[in-house]
Amino acid sequence: MTPAAAPRATPVVLCFLFRETAEGGQEVLLGLKKTGFGVGRIVTLGGHVEPGETAPQAAVREVFEESGVTLAEEDLEPAGSIEFMFPSRPDGDMSTVVYRSWTWDGEPGPSSEIEPAWYPVDAVPYAQMWEDSAYWMPKVLSGDFFAAAVTLAADNECVGSVVFS
Repeated sequence: MTPAAAPRATPVVLCFLFRETAEGGQEVLLGLKKTGFGVGRIVTLGGHVEPGETAPQAAVREVFEESGVTLAEEDLEPAGSIEFMFPSRPDGDMSTVVYRSWTWDGEPGPSSEIEPAWYPVDAVPYAQMWEDSAYWMPKVLSGDFFAAAVTLAADNECVGSVVFS
């Protein structure tokens, strides 16, 4: 008898849209999750990579589905990667590619899944987000490229550890 294969991490994308304010500051588009995984939290636009889709294609699709904003793949800037590990629920593991963009068409609007809103980059509502966001999101906001491994605690919500490589 052979042991069962370990579950494979689900491919996921996150995409941060940025804009300049009239006062010269920067804002980032986030959204209140209305359904599904993370409901009630402020989250980044993004989601699963569908079969046959590349990560950039998924980012373009997810941003459109969640906010109505149209992105072009060439306007995506790679920001990093995050391996999310859920030791208490390995089928929840996610292999995540993170993008940022300063260029898109349209004005963000609500969808059935997300209520988008602009936040000053120096006032991100981390207390309303997944706990791990406070560890890696400052790197995205500052323009750094990063690779992180986030291991969740037994409750599958709190951070067990974060390692940057």
